[in-house]
Amino acid sequence: MSVTCYKCKKQLELVAGTNVPKSEECPSCLSDLHCCKMCQFYDPSVYNECRETSADRIVEKEKANFCDHFKLAGLTTTIDPAKAALDAANALFKK
Repeated sequence: MSVTCYKCKKQLELVAGTNVPKSEECPSCLSDLHCCKMCQFYDPSVYNECRETSADRIVEKEKANFCDHFKLAGLTTTIDPAKAALDAANALFKK
């Protein structure tokens, strides 16, 4: 699965689910990659915007951090939830 930068939406030559160094940056826009918005646990709809319940609170979601739970997210973070729900419903009732 390929990885897309949360900020500039460019494809990155990294593998989803892996750890990246804290100092890693997007080669296109120079945004931090070891940040909450690039993590598979990032979810703005849950408490603290993180699905990992034992993770420390991080205020700046776009800045590099030292979170031990960080795993690089793939393309799934850019999927529209409404479209995904509609596609799942259509697949369920398809003959």
